[in-house]
Amino acid sequence: MPVSALTHRSEAAATLPANVEVFTGDLTVPESLDPALKGAGAAFLVWTAPPHTTAAAVDRLAAYVRRVVFLSSPHRTPHPFFQQPNHMALLHADIERLIAATGLESTIIRPGMLASNSLAWWAPAIRTGKVVRWPYGAAETAPVDDRDVAAVAARTLHQDGYAGGDYVLTGPESLTQAAQVDVIGEALVRRIAFEEMTPDEFRSLSEGTAPSSVVDMLLAAWSAAVGQPAYLTTAVADILGKAPRTFRQWAADHATAFIGDS
Repeated sequence: MPVSALTHRSEAAATLPANVEVFTGDLTVPESLDPALKGAGAAFLVWTAPPHTTAAAVDRLAAYVRRVVFLSSPHRTPHPFFQQPNHMALLHADIERLIAATGLESTIIRPGMLASNSLAWWAPAIRTGKVVRWPYGAAETAPVDDRDVAAVAARTLHQDGYAGGDYVLTGPESLTQAAQVDVIGEALVRRIAFEEMTPDEFRSLSEGTAPSSVVDMLLAAWSAAVGQPAYLTTAVADILGKAPRTFRQWAADHATAFIGDS
């Protein structure tokens, strides 16, 4: 089945397989999507733009394709970790309503905490041999491997039988954040020291790197997750027919990303 990709920057084509036809477009300029959508039967939507053109972009999708798979978030999940005020969740909910209103066949996939977040959060300290300092080390999450999320997206996009599906994707086990750092240490065959950081310290260190609303949301979510197991689903296994990768597998496969140059 032929695959095409829409990217905001033409240089991204170099990262895609040679047999993928690449189009350049912009979600904030809905008419720029037309060349990529012509002849397409289904589309995978990842919203990465400001929200003001969501309605026009979704209408554009509906004019060309019969099915859409939307990468959303677990904002409908009752677990308190996912119920903190979150501008992105509000945007996702709005896009879901727009998709439903078009009558398109739709599948919603909702990854929980991504295993790859640890690369941004902890890899800089680990690569330089420093103590990992982080707030709410006792907060439990169930990191899902990005490769499993991608496989679920591909399966639900290319195969029939998933119309109307709404899937929360998680890893197979609940782990505290401190335990996740320990798992990375096991993959590197060395102990990584973990030290609790206060929320105010985290806010100070995050200035200029993330919006304050995102920082507040993360802190509230981690605080709410302390003392209770993470929300787990079997969605990855149900769709792919095999168990989701563990965080230990992810850490072993990405160990080199945590190793310094020296």
